[in-house]
Amino acid sequence: MAQQAVPAPQAPGGGPADAALPTTASVPESLAPLAANGVPQHRRFPRHTYGAIDLGTNNCRLLVARPTENGFTVVDAFSRVVRLGEGLATSGKISQDAMDRAVAALSVCSDKLRRRRVSLARSVATEACRRAVNGRHFVERVRQETGIVLEIISPEEEARLAMLGCHRLLEPGDGPALIFDIGGGSTELVLIDTDGESPRIRCWWSAPWGVVSLTESEGTKFNDAEERLAAYGRMRERVRHAFRRFQELLPKDKTNIRLMGTSGTVTTLASVYLALPAYDRKQIDGLMVPSPAMREISRILSAADHNERAKFPCIGHERADLVVAGCAILETIMDIWPAETLGIADRGIREGILRSLMARDGYRI
Repeated sequence: MAQQAVPAPQAPGGGPADAALPTTASVPESLAPLAANGVPQHRRFPRHTYGAIDLGTNNCRLLVARPTENGFTVVDAFSRVVRLGEGLATSGKISQDAMDRAVAALSVCSDKLRRRRVSLARSVATEACRRAVNGRHFVERVRQETGIVLEIISPEEEARLAMLGCHRLLEPGDGPALIFDIGGGSTELVLIDTDGESPRIRCWWSAPWGVVSLTESEGTKFNDAEERLAAYGRMRERVRHAFRRFQELLPKDKTNIRLMGTSGTVTTLASVYLALPAYDRKQIDGLMVPSPAMREISRILSAADHNERAKFPCIGHERADLVVAGCAILETIMDIWPAETLGIADRGIREGILRSLMARDGYRI
C-alpha cells in the first residue's frame, strides 16, 4: 500500500525548513548497504527523528519519536480537539470555523516538527476530509499556511495504520483478534490473525459512524432519561445496520477470540472503570477490562444527562455529549464480537505511521 512520507514541513510560502537532517528518502536503494537478508540498510546517518500527524474528525494529534533498539522513544507530542467535522453531516462541508481551528492546531504541529528537526514525517487526514466537498481545498490551505502536506487516506489505510500501532498490546492467545478504532466520523474494524511473525489482516471494515456524526444524528437535547435511552437505542440500531455486512465476514466460531480498542472512547471508559481522578496513560495503555464492566458503564452514561456525565473527572464537559455515541458503537462491536475482555490501547494511527516509516528505513521495531 503506497505511503506518502515527506521531509519535515517547509516554512509557509515554500521556503526551506529549519536545517532539516538528511532524509532517508534521499538515499537511493542502489546505494544503501545490504544486510545478510538482502534488505537495504539505511543507517548511514545518525538515527533520524520521525513525525506523525493524525488529523481526525474531532482531534488533531502529533507524535515525534526516534528509533531505539526495541521500538522508539517519544520526544514530543501534541493533541487538541478541533471538531473538524462539526456540522459536516448536514452541510457536506468543513466550516470556516472548523478550518480555522484545525489550521491553528496544525501550525503548532509544524513548529514542533521544525524545532525537533524532524527529518521524515507523514501527515494524514481521515473521514472528515474524505467526506467534505471542500476537503481538497482545506488540504491546500493547510499546505500554504503551515507547510504540512496532508494526505487524505482511505478507510483501508486508516484501519491498517491503527492495527499496526496497537496490535502488540493484544492479550496472548491463538484465536482471531478484532481491533477497532472509534473515530469522530467513522469507525474502522480489522480482523487479524497473529499466528505468524507479523499480524495478517483477514478482513476490515469502515462504518460511516463516529462519535461526532452519530451524536449529530440524534442531537443532545432530551427531556428525561427515557428520551435519552430511546435515542441511545436508535444510535445502536444505526451502527448495527452499518456493521451488518462486516458481521457476515466474521468467523462463526467465537472460541478464544480477542478484542482491542483504540480511541478516546475506550480510554475514557477505561478511566471511568478505574475511577481515576485524572487521566493517566500509564494505567490505561494495555489495560484489560471485563466486557460486562464496559457494558455497565455504557448503561449508566447513556441514561445520565450532560451534567451527570461531566462529573466524571476523565469525561468532563468536553466529552460529555460525544461519549454516549462512543458507548453505542462500543456496545454494538461487543455484540458482534463477544470477547470476555476488552483490551485498551492509548495508541493507534500515529504509532502505526511511525512504525511504518522506521521499518521502511531498516529499523527493527
